[in-house]
Amino acid sequence: MKKTIALSAVLTLAALGMACGEPAPATNANKAMNTAMNQAANQMKEAGNVMNQAVNQMKEATNTATNAAKDATNAAKEVVKEATNKPADNTKKP
Repeated sequence: MKKTIALSAVLTLAALGMACGEPAPATNANKAMNTAMNQAANQMKEAGNVMNQAVNQMKEATNTATNAAKDATNAAKEVVKEATNKPADNTKKP
């Protein structure tokens, strides 16, 4: 009987120890996974910001090129207009 009580006490203490013990490897693995996921999310967010900046720079360059083309077109129109309205000088110089 004493052996049964002693064995029950040992098993109870072992079960209590397992129930109260911290499962360190799983907890550390979860923390490491959460940290890695957060770092990956932050890197993706940073990459998105870099791409957004690049898109904005391309938009700005496109607008600059468009405005330059408009200015060149307007200048060409003015040259054509002046040439069309100016009488031709048909006199030959010696």
